[in-house]
Amino acid sequence: MKLEAKLHEIKKPIMVLGTSSGAGKSLTVTAICRILKNLSEEPIPFKGQNMSNNAWVDWEGGEMAYSQALQAFACGINPSAEMNPILLKPQGNSISEVIHLGKSIGTTTAQNYYKDWFIPGWEVIKKSLKSIYERNPNCRLIIEGAGSPVEMNLIHRDLTNLRVAKYLNANCILVTDIERGGVFAQIIGTLELMKPEEKKLIKGIIINRFRGDLSLFAEGKKWIESETKIPVIGIIPWLNDTFPPEDSLDLLEKKSRFSSNPEIKIGIIKLPSISNFSDFDPLENEESILIEWIRESQNLSKYDFIILPGSKQTIKDQIFLEQCGLSQDLKEYANNKGNIIGICGGLQMLGTTLEDPFFKEGATTYSEKKIKGIGLLPLRTIFFENKLTRQIHSESLWPCQSKIKGFEIHNGQTELENVQKTINIKPIFRDLDLGWYIEKEEGGTIAGTYIHGIFENDNWRDQYINLIRECKNLPKLNTKSISYKIKRESIIDNLANEFNKHLNITEVLN
Repeated sequence: MKLEAKLHEIKKPIMVLGTSSGAGKSLTVTAICRILKNLSEEPIPFKGQNMSNNAWVDWEGGEMAYSQALQAFACGINPSAEMNPILLKPQGNSISEVIHLGKSIGTTTAQNYYKDWFIPGWEVIKKSLKSIYERNPNCRLIIEGAGSPVEMNLIHRDLTNLRVAKYLNANCILVTDIERGGVFAQIIGTLELMKPEEKKLIKGIIINRFRGDLSLFAEGKKWIESETKIPVIGIIPWLNDTFPPEDSLDLLEKKSRFSSNPEIKIGIIKLPSISNFSDFDPLENEESILIEWIRESQNLSKYDFIILPGSKQTIKDQIFLEQCGLSQDLKEYANNKGNIIGICGGLQMLGTTLEDPFFKEGATTYSEKKIKGIGLLPLRTIFFENKLTRQIHSESLWPCQSKIKGFEIHNGQTELENVQKTINIKPIFRDLDLGWYIEKEEGGTIAGTYIHGIFENDNWRDQYINLIRECKNLPKLNTKSISYKIKRESIIDNLANEFNKHLNITEVLN
């Protein structure tokens, strides 16, 4: 039976729309998911189409946006690519990789996307919804929109917002960010651009990121409700959340987290095509650590270790490092007893050679099909036509023996370059192709791994940080840090509790 015929039987979905990008849709969905879980409901997150290079790999090897994975954690369930059936991963120059139900199926230009992918995109969204409801007939979908639902030049081909809302007859919440200013115009303008049948779906309005005394907005709330005939169901105060930004552009606004007494200073290279920046969330939650983003050539000696993160376009980002001078900075830092760790694309760039015969990783000319890496690890990487996505269960050999979980999501196969240069390089894991390291006799370590989420492994993270502390003649951390997954649960609980104080969710449940 088609889903359309069964819509009257399902629990009313809740859909969170926004007056703009960055209004707070993702965190609102995360909070509602945990609130409903605590009410013994069966929430499941959903976003028809997401554009992000911050990805997650589910237990079947399917790619999905990390924000929907985080929302699944808030629901207490395992993430699945069905929760984000379309993922677009930007590659630059208005080109994106297209992923349907976790699998890469091609690339597209922005100009041709809706012409070539609109119909199959809508079909895969309906397929995912049908599958979710067949397996979870008592669930309540908590749906996240994208950007604004009333981009008039795109609304007739928008796969993510009002089309989904109308298809499911969802109860919709409109979220607006008061921090941006113009909150009344945002709300009224958005509603005025909706058709009458669309506006009827809006059951509540949330004012997000309010600073100061909430009572000061009483007159504003009254005016909005009078003008729109829609209740303001929540005025959410400014929250100092530590969730990863949806888009890498938001990293430019992400301030360094100031510790009262930082003992370790980490520099993370802000690559133009950075991906999977949620890898660093566990470090953001370490009290003794200060993190700064590095965007231009500089003396790196002030950092206790440098992270070279994942990249969606490894060739392009390595050329950037070379041209801006950071490649040479990293070599000088390594020669001065510096500690560097590369993750995924970062691992590949630390090697000596990068080959892109199928133009998969940003090579644009034949001269860029084979380029030099930074050269700090004797590794050669060749990028093939298909990429590898899978969950990882392994065991580390360095800096400690420990069970390791994470995931791989990359193009390219990396191998030791030649026997003569590999005397000092050793595998980090029992699975020999997941990472390598060199401990330099004069001091400092160079390491690289394909495992995303490596710092979520608490024992491994503690031991690596202790290795860095030892380099600084700091005492080792004797007490084990709180598990990152426990911290993540606490952050989600705190988020939900704050929303619950200021949100009347019962307005949209029925």
